[in-house]
Amino acid sequence: MLTWLSIGLVFTFTMIAVILLRWGNLQVVGVTPVRTFTFMAILFTSGLDVGLIMFPLTEFSGYAEDYSVTNPLAIEFGFWAFLIWGFYFLTCFYFCVIEPRIKFFEIPVVKVINNVVIIGTCAFTAYLLLKNLPWYLPEMGDDGTAQTVFYGIVFVSIAMAVYSSTSLKYVRVLSVSTSWMFIGLIALFWYYAFMTDNGTFGDFASTLSLLGGYFGNIHEFMLPLSDYHAFYLYWWFAWSIMIGQFTSRFVGGLRTWQLLLAMLFLPSIAIGIWFTVLYYYHVQDIGTTGVFNILMVTVGITMVINSLDSLIRLYTDNLNLTVKRFGKGPYFAGNLVAMIGLTLLFQLEFLRIQWVGALVIGIYFACILYIIGRNWRTVSSINSSPEENKLDYSLVDSAN
Repeated sequence: MLTWLSIGLVFTFTMIAVILLRWGNLQVVGVTPVRTFTFMAILFTSGLDVGLIMFPLTEFSGYAEDYSVTNPLAIEFGFWAFLIWGFYFLTCFYFCVIEPRIKFFEIPVVKVINNVVIIGTCAFTAYLLLKNLPWYLPEMGDDGTAQTVFYGIVFVSIAMAVYSSTSLKYVRVLSVSTSWMFIGLIALFWYYAFMTDNGTFGDFASTLSLLGGYFGNIHEFMLPLSDYHAFYLYWWFAWSIMIGQFTSRFVGGLRTWQLLLAMLFLPSIAIGIWFTVLYYYHVQDIGTTGVFNILMVTVGITMVINSLDSLIRLYTDNLNLTVKRFGKGPYFAGNLVAMIGLTLLFQLEFLRIQWVGALVIGIYFACILYIIGRNWRTVSSINSSPEENKLDYSLVDSAN
């Protein structure tokens, strides 16, 4: 599995370099272009899930014991930020510019496999919420009543996501709202840590500087550092095609190089600040029980809803399982039952996200072979986004 993952990583970074060299200044426009802030909000909230909120405080101590490459903050940042957002750039560019010309993902067998990946990853997102709720809400205990409440929270979150997916209007509004909620959470935690008796701005600056350990050792993160790092990388691969496919429709005219920089840096800034604050809480043993944990869980739940509604919308559109075709009632019931059932399969460890990520790497290779074997001239002659997308972009551009 590690060899397969390493081959996939080398291929991914090579393709990013090829795209920059061949189409670096091409204007990228999606089928439903929006302003850059809205695009980044959709990207950030769709491309991340509850793990961003809930994992770091459970992982810092383990990194201190198991990794000698750099400090735990830099390790956590490397598992979540910067370089690996290039996965999303690669697929976003592909679905914006190349896929409309070759329609590889319209091949029936590819369409089925891709949507199995999407559905499975949706369920894994809900499973992560279910798995981590007891750690963040320990005051509820671990008896049967608490477990029932945790299952109830997850099932209600799934239901809200399914309902939100019935309209792109809900998806956009929820994406922007979730982004502001996350910014507010960062601000609150930052203020409590560095503007009260717990610390100073200088403490924040010195903790933030630890992120330099990632950039000074960035080459170490290009291949798996360990089995746990491999788990994260497979997780990112599992998300990459569907996030690229979903977010590509909203790109609003950035040049290719601008799109790459925006996708690498802008999410990483927010992630870096958040992880810095959490690491300071960890090192100084500042408690988060009570209100702070509730706030973290609340934002985590909204991220789950936001991720799920985007992905449910994607696979239902791909498979024509839409509200328009079946009506809102059957659409809601069918997706709700499917998501709850698959979430329980992950809970029973019948499914693993590593298998999904490995399958996605296989799709990457099948796609490049399809391009080389049947569409090389078509792809090599591309010099713009699809014309129909540029017509929609003119409306966004005039609104700006």
